[in-house]
Amino acid sequence: MAATCRSQLLFFVFQMSVDVRQNSHCNALIATLIATSRKGGAQAWTYNYSTGPNQNWYEARKWCQKFFTDMVAIQNQEETNFLNDLLPFNPKYYWIGIHRVAGSWTSVNTSQSVPEEAQNWASAEPDTIPRQDCVEIYIKRARDTAKWNNENCDKLKGAVCYTASCKHESCSAHADCVESIGSHICKCHPGFRGLRCEEGKLIRAVEYYQGSHRCSNPYGSNHFNSSCHFLCEVGFRLIGAPRLICQANGLWNHPVPLCQVAQCPNLKYTNFSASSTNCSHPIAAFSYNSTCEFSCDEGYELIGQNHIICDHTGQWTATVPVCTGVSQTTLLQAPPHAYLQCHDPINKHSYTSTCTVQCEEGFDLIGANVTKCSSQGNWSHALPVCLAKRCSPISSPSHGSISCSDPNGSFSFGSRCTSTCDEGFLLNGTSSTECTSMGMWSTDIPPCLGKEHKCPTLNSPAHGSIICSDAHGDFSFGSRCTTTCDEGFILNGTAVTECTAMSNWSTDVPHCLAERCPILTPPSHGTLDCSHSHGEFSFGSRCTSTCEDGFLLTGSPDTECTSAGTWSTEIPGCQAYTVFMLSTARRCPLLAKSPQHGRMNCSHLNSPFSYGSQCDFKCNKGFWLKGTSSMMCNTSGHWNQDPPTCQRKCIALRAFSSDLSMNCSHPLGNFSFSSECVFSCKDGFTLNGTAVILCSATGIWNDSLPSCTGTTMLLYTGAGAGIAVVILLLIGLTMLIVKQFKKTGETYCSDAHLHIQCGVAGLSTLLIPSFHLCRKYDHF
Repeated sequence: MAATCRSQLLFFVFQMSVDVRQNSHCNALIATLIATSRKGGAQAWTYNYSTGPNQNWYEARKWCQKFFTDMVAIQNQEETNFLNDLLPFNPKYYWIGIHRVAGSWTSVNTSQSVPEEAQNWASAEPDTIPRQDCVEIYIKRARDTAKWNNENCDKLKGAVCYTASCKHESCSAHADCVESIGSHICKCHPGFRGLRCEEGKLIRAVEYYQGSHRCSNPYGSNHFNSSCHFLCEVGFRLIGAPRLICQANGLWNHPVPLCQVAQCPNLKYTNFSASSTNCSHPIAAFSYNSTCEFSCDEGYELIGQNHIICDHTGQWTATVPVCTGVSQTTLLQAPPHAYLQCHDPINKHSYTSTCTVQCEEGFDLIGANVTKCSSQGNWSHALPVCLAKRCSPISSPSHGSISCSDPNGSFSFGSRCTSTCDEGFLLNGTSSTECTSMGMWSTDIPPCLGKEHKCPTLNSPAHGSIICSDAHGDFSFGSRCTTTCDEGFILNGTAVTECTAMSNWSTDVPHCLAERCPILTPPSHGTLDCSHSHGEFSFGSRCTSTCEDGFLLTGSPDTECTSAGTWSTEIPGCQAYTVFMLSTARRCPLLAKSPQHGRMNCSHLNSPFSYGSQCDFKCNKGFWLKGTSSMMCNTSGHWNQDPPTCQRKCIALRAFSSDLSMNCSHPLGNFSFSSECVFSCKDGFTLNGTAVILCSATGIWNDSLPSCTGTTMLLYTGAGAGIAVVILLLIGLTMLIVKQFKKTGETYCSDAHLHIQCGVAGLSTLLIPSFHLCRKYDHF
């Protein structure tokens, strides 16, 4: 306050008369708080209210601004209690000068947000109901009395106004005048003090060392807004802010800076050994103007400057020197069959160097394994030597000989000896042995045994092969055979077998079984057609998936079991057709014409040569169909089969003589391409011609039909009547055969005519006729 209050008087004046400036229905109450000052003056803050008639928040504020200062914005609990005692109960309650602006509850007096600790809300308030942006106070309410509630600004309520006591001259320009009940308070701006906030705050003077500072004081020395600039002497660096300002709170905005001496690297942490260091520090350890001198121990020499100084930039005038030991002029070399490992703390093979010798595997160390370089530059021990370990001497086997190679001495580590047997004897064991690093032979010298019988000959298994190494001849004692399987097959048994001294194999030859793939199941709404060349769902098995009518194959239809035991592709799915699928299905290649010598008939479920199209094929008479008789176009735009061809048929053969027998096989149809006929004659007849004829791709037999030629028969002349009967029978048989051939529409020719020749001694010679099939070209 501007002055100490000596006494305070409260006057409550209730007026029932109507002010001429107010509405005739407006009841007003004026409460005045009068403050008497020492100087005899008086200032007062007057409250006014109106309940007749009630008004919305905006009209209530206009009424307060028109006849008084503004609507009351309650600032503290004292003011709240005062108004609750002063004002009469109004069922609609009273508006106060607080409303929501941009989501914040704002006072009309300061246009600033009301601090949360100053807000006096009723329980469960404020709520979030839209448009409830104005604040009322519950005066003399039974519950939540004198508490706040946010309400719709258009509601009609009483108004509470005030008349301000703050004047322009109440406070200085460095303060805000704050109303209080019956008086005001000057709230000083930061950095000012006094009743009217006219004086700047005093701050403690700045103390500064190893440098200088310069200050400006607009409100007096070390007062608000005073500022000081700082500088350091040579060899010192400023640590902190170079400029300080006195703040409104009476404190400098930064701590007072320091002038810190320039610091060089601490030589205690440098790699300087085998020497002594002597340093002096006039200001601080290893700082500006510090000096250091260096010297080396006996046996070392100084490399670099022996005297350095720390300058004003915090750097040494030279790098730290080093002390190196006396080096050996002769470098050590590892002895034969040894490893040399040296530790050189200073330089290679110099003072304090230590070298360790370790022999290779199979060698023994003779001598000291460690030597050191002394301060005089001499090694403490001579290098040791590494000698090979020795094995026990060995001799040749009975009926055999031995041959050895000794790279490291006779019967020593690395020696290798090979045994051989005399002729007629076989080696029973490993032919070679070696002296190991443990001084022992790897195997014993094998004996030489007399040769035994051979083992049975081995045959390669199906889908596999056998490779043998035969030291003493094919499948003999010591032969070693290894079985391997073709790609896609796995070995079932032991791969290696050996011919033993008992003339039998150590194990049976294994089998090669096809790799198996996982068992496949048909797709839903589809079928699976598989061919198995090496067993069900094994290597080489091929499966084709097809879908039922109305379903589309999604994926590759074909898959194959690979040599790795996996299917080349996954089984596809069958997806129900949609109109879009049918319209976008890819077209199959156009079948422009029927196969040569054949006919083609196509039907199209959708568009020509698209999904669902089917083409059926037939061949002309005299030709046979090679391939499938029907093809369908699938949704992937491919025909499910390759187009067939029409192959020319060969003439059907028939054995016309009882002496000639014929046996035919037809892999592709009766008397068609690849048909094969085998001919033979009965006893007493000789085959004249080719025994086997084949039907070629052109529909022509590769050779003519053979015939059976009878051998000459001797008949007694006394059997003339019998001969006559035979002749008649043969003539009748010939007529019957010709007649039968004419029925088939084929023509046959005879090689010989029936005749009788009389011989000596009343004997007759009878020549049996034979026939062969002549080609009848009028069939084509």
